[in-house]
Amino acid sequence: MKITFRVVAVAVFATLLLPALTHAQVPVRPFHDGPVWDITFVKAKPGVGLKYMNYLAADWKTEQEALKKAGLILDYKVIATEAHASTDWDLMLMTEFKDLATMEADQDKREEVGTKALKSDDKKMIEGYEERSSWREIVGQRLAREIILEPKK
Repeated sequence: MKITFRVVAVAVFATLLLPALTHAQVPVRPFHDGPVWDITFVKAKPGVGLKYMNYLAADWKTEQEALKKAGLILDYKVIATEAHASTDWDLMLMTEFKDLATMEADQDKREEVGTKALKSDDKKMIEGYEERSSWREIVGQRLAREIILEPKK
């Protein structure tokens, strides 16, 4: 009788303890990693900001749309702000990728699609970069991961 009582008591105790152990082993984070953003901070030079915006609305947008259509990026944005100091940026160019691994793996494909969309070659790309450097200054660049404020499904 004592042995049966002990077996039943241990079984009941284990049954009550099992859910607590399950929760202790698998913590649920209230967030998960989202897409990755490649962000470039740009300072337009005085008097030529409109020229740079025309470039963004034409060539840069054409390239981004081709990359999006090819499934190599998810989205892109241009965000403007006022500079608070002479060294501050006033434009933020953002390109959204599914994740960091995809961004790195697709680099060659993105270059190919961009070159094709702009009907460009290395010489034209270098000339364009040199011309744009007279319109703007790249202040910095960051990779940022979006955080989704929900548990991962």
